[in-house]
Amino acid sequence: MNLIGVIGGGTMGAGIAEVCAKAGSDVIVLETKQEFADAAAARISKSIGRGVAKGKISQEDADAAVARVKVTLDVADLADRELVIEAAPEVEAIKHDIFAKLDAVVGEKTILATNTSSIPIIKIAAATAHPERVVGVHFFNPVPVMPLVEIISALTTAPETAAAVTDYAKNVLGKTTVQAGDRSGFIVNALLIPYLCQAIRMFDSGYASAEDIDAAMKGGCGYPMGPLTLCDTVGLDICLAAAESLYAEFAEPHFAPPALLRRMVDAGRLGRKTGRGFYDYSA
Repeated sequence: MNLIGVIGGGTMGAGIAEVCAKAGSDVIVLETKQEFADAAAARISKSIGRGVAKGKISQEDADAAVARVKVTLDVADLADRELVIEAAPEVEAIKHDIFAKLDAVVGEKTILATNTSSIPIIKIAAATAHPERVVGVHFFNPVPVMPLVEIISALTTAPETAAAVTDYAKNVLGKTTVQAGDRSGFIVNALLIPYLCQAIRMFDSGYASAEDIDAAMKGGCGYPMGPLTLCDTVGLDICLAAAESLYAEFAEPHFAPPALLRRMVDAGRLGRKTGRGFYDYSA
């Protein structure tokens, strides 16, 4: 497996494209507008360049990796791909539309993977005529740094599909893989999101400041990052989408999105990417 497609060139899509290209794969990134395509190409090149500056990759290897990435606006360019990884916004309707279009373009043996963090895979696979080739391949942000990939099989996913993407993630990309059942949130977010939501509720109640909540979890539990800083890093819109998906699946109170989280998303305070979340990053 060497011909890879990536849907979306945002933070996650660019990171996925980068690790695939650095591993030697030929990568095509699909975007919706030329300005987004240009931004994706610049994002990938800049990130790989940081690796050169840090001595993690040679300039020669960096140049070769950048050359292996093409950004396109035409879904037909993905027709020859062996694996296509979707990293579009966490909106079920958007993913349905993408997978229906991919299903009409790629070959019958092409594996279609979604990087969804919380939507059950079967809901996305239902948009295709070949649900046996649809699988969840959930990377974590930042993709070039985080070692884990969750592999999620739906009821319809063929065993050989899951085996092929596991082999690629583990033996080509060098990632640690875990197998998860097709339940909203999978392993990581099913445990993480209630923790983040409870931290938001604690802050909203005035029980403790954002700084003290984060310092307590770092110093008391050994976490590398406090929960509210993590929310800002992940993106509050992503946290909200995950919490909504989990609550829709399980209807358990600890999965319910806190009111403050909804209000902050409504206000456009999404964390680092907008310059303000629980903390101010505008300086």
